[in-house]
Amino acid sequence: MSTSPNTTTTGAAGELVPIADRLRYLQAFRLLLAAVVGLAAWAQRDDLTAAPVLVAIVTVGYLAGSLAVHGAWLLARRAGLAAFGALLIADGVYLAWASWATGGATSPVRYLIILHLIAVALLASHRTGMKLALWHSLLLLVVRYAQQADLLASPNGEEASMEQLLAFSTVFWFVAIVTASFSAVNERELRRRRYDLEALAGMARRLEQASGSTPVAEVLVDHVRETFDVERAAVLASADGSPLRVLAHRGDVRVEATVEPTPGSAIGSAMGHRATRLVSHLDAEADADLAAALPDARNVVIVPLSAEGQAIGAVVLEHAMRAGTRIERRVVGMLERFAAHGALALRNAWLLEQVQHLAATDSLTGLPNRETFQRSLSQEVARAGRTGGEMSVLLMDLDHFKRINDTLGHQTGDEVLRSVARVLDQSCRPFDTPARYGGEEFGVVLPNTGDVEARAAAERLRLAIEEATIDPSVTVSIGLASFPSDGRDGDTLVRAADEALYASKRTGRNRVTAARATRLAA
Repeated sequence: MSTSPNTTTTGAAGELVPIADRLRYLQAFRLLLAAVVGLAAWAQRDDLTAAPVLVAIVTVGYLAGSLAVHGAWLLARRAGLAAFGALLIADGVYLAWASWATGGATSPVRYLIILHLIAVALLASHRTGMKLALWHSLLLLVVRYAQQADLLASPNGEEASMEQLLAFSTVFWFVAIVTASFSAVNERELRRRRYDLEALAGMARRLEQASGSTPVAEVLVDHVRETFDVERAAVLASADGSPLRVLAHRGDVRVEATVEPTPGSAIGSAMGHRATRLVSHLDAEADADLAAALPDARNVVIVPLSAEGQAIGAVVLEHAMRAGTRIERRVVGMLERFAAHGALALRNAWLLEQVQHLAATDSLTGLPNRETFQRSLSQEVARAGRTGGEMSVLLMDLDHFKRINDTLGHQTGDEVLRSVARVLDQSCRPFDTPARYGGEEFGVVLPNTGDVEARAAAERLRLAIEEATIDPSVTVSIGLASFPSDGRDGDTLVRAADEALYASKRTGRNRVTAARATRLAA
């Protein structure tokens, strides 16, 4: 008599009560059964159907057998459900025999069958309780027919009437059905709560493995949708207090939309009070931004994302509720737990991204720093080597920059560096890597670019800086080197570009010199 197809002897995820606890509690109950049978046999010693010695022997044998099975399971820790079911079958046989031996239809032992049924239904499951009820009913019929066939003696020489059997069976099945019904309700609630907690634990494990704010938001929205029967879901958040943007979504959500959580809006209220809001629909005026992101949304649940006492966004979902129903408080509570875990993971991801950005970025200009430049250079050289392609690197130096620092001050010099960095960032291609190489030097990694294209790109950057509205105006000298003609590794290319840069300096500044031209001149 198993209770769940997903249980194991050590307590699997599908069990409500671990098998070890079931065996232990029912073993204690068997001791109680044996004690009651003993008391009943002593109280009715003159009216017993079986000899008192036989009752004692059978009772001791029953206890010894159940203890032996329990002990064997404790040693082997295998086949726990088989042992549990076998002992329930033995319980039924013993109780049926003890009921017959102590007076049959008038024996108080018969009511232990009802207690046994209740205990098993509560400890195991309502399905096991109903199976056990069938087993006990079958055994009662077997005893009656055995008496009719003179295989068993009738208590006091009289067989139990069918009316007595039916009366007891009616009470017995009434108790079985009521107990199983209440047990089923409790089981269903416990299983729902267990499922929710397991889903929460699963999400927590995936959040630990997610790197970056977008993957964290993806994990959160995936688990919310899978766990709570959600039509649409979106995670909207902002790291710096700007309008919320969609980090992740499932269903028909417009990712380009941004949402301003104003005080009069539902999402603004949820974030401001850090409390879940439930709305049947989104107001076209107060929640115009959110309505644009989730068009025609109904039965909307807005769960704020709060970390360190600050609202950083919200999980917005459309729940699939039937007309006239309300979302369960249990669901709202679990959604808030999911959101709390997700908010903390999102804040940690943002902090990590900020640290990584600071580690990879020059603090003055906002461009990638030298380490990032070297890493990008190594990657592009390796890629070009694998594919047989080309790439180039530029090194540039601001002309007469020391004069600006000496005459106008270092603050002006810093502003000039920032202005040049902005021009480089705006003028480079999206896949190029402009970087501050050091001091007044900048570098640019140009993927998939040969020496001819690199010279044209360098001239374009030189001209953009010369014509930019920078006060005071500046010019740059540039040296370029290309893979594979000027070197087959990053260090060699940088060395060649550096020599070409100083050739530009020596020959008048504000010009571009290729490493190949430097070699030919030498």
